[in-house]
Amino acid sequence: MKNWTKRSLMGAALASVMALPVVAEETISAIVIDGYPDRALWVKEFTNFFIPEVDKRLAESGNYKMNWQENYGGSIVKPKGVLEGVQLGLGDIGIVTTIFHSSKLPSQGISGSTPFVASDARAVAKAVDEIAREYPAMQNEFAAQNQVYLATGVVLDTYQMFCSEPVEKVADLEGRKIAGAGLNLRYLEGIKDAAGVRGGLTDFYNMVQTGLVDCVMIWPEASKTFKIVEVAPYMLKADLGAVNTKTVTVNADYWANLPDEVKDVLQAVAIDYRDHVAGIAMDRAAASRDAFVEAGGSIIEISDEDRAAWANAMPNVAQEWAATLNENGEQGTDMLAAYLGKLQDAGFTGVRDWTAE
Repeated sequence: MKNWTKRSLMGAALASVMALPVVAEETISAIVIDGYPDRALWVKEFTNFFIPEVDKRLAESGNYKMNWQENYGGSIVKPKGVLEGVQLGLGDIGIVTTIFHSSKLPSQGISGSTPFVASDARAVAKAVDEIAREYPAMQNEFAAQNQVYLATGVVLDTYQMFCSEPVEKVADLEGRKIAGAGLNLRYLEGIKDAAGVRGGLTDFYNMVQTGLVDCVMIWPEASKTFKIVEVAPYMLKADLGAVNTKTVTVNADYWANLPDEVKDVLQAVAIDYRDHVAGIAMDRAAASRDAFVEAGGSIIEISDEDRAAWANAMPNVAQEWAATLNENGEQGTDMLAAYLGKLQDAGFTGVRDWTAE
């Protein structure tokens, strides 16, 4: 007959607990890429918000842990190379600057094709991302690039014009060489003899400094970050509008091997990141304008009449955008109407009706 003591009972209980199977936390590596430097708003907030938020939510179950490897500022790809980099698997997750890829990602041009409507990053980000989820075009385009769409981001409150010489009205832009990126160069077609010069945010300072261009189309927060006031101290406040330019995507092969729990967290955090970055963009907009003036810059606001005249002098790039989508078998016309309807519901009506032929 066995004599069970307190010590032996405790030992037996401990042995049985140790015999139970232990569920180990699985570590998943993720290489994140962007060609822009870590001081850029959206890159900085990917580090400060997206990554910690994913880590926090995964820690709630304790099943998975991410091993993040962040590569920015050209260490793996240049700003224009993120789309291809994610496609080829050079990065697992990327922040694609979509304005560089109008031929491969035409549907991403929806807000860039509708200027003079909304100068609110939050409203535009939400409307574009909802369109991406309600219509298949955007997700189809990324799928063709071996990528899974997570969310579209807006990092600017509105494009403005920054020039090296004084400007007071739209007519002062006539004959000027103006740098832009992607669709916003089409805005210049409403200005007599203005010449658009394609460039990227990291190039604009040198382009103005060397006299390659007279003006650049950027937003106030970027002008502060990249010290544009030093070479272009005159801002013409035209409120051209907020534009979606960043989309978080995941390599499709990498995505296919992720556990569903990790997929769900990445998708949810991408939407929160969308709203987080847009909110910061709006919070910083006024402060960036103030900083521009404090650094010696001048801001001149054009009249409503001048703004409307500029919009109406442009070709209807929105109709051209919709037609391109229609020809690709997508619902371009419906997407355009739905997008502008969402902005109108949010309180934004453009100075020109882009749905009119």
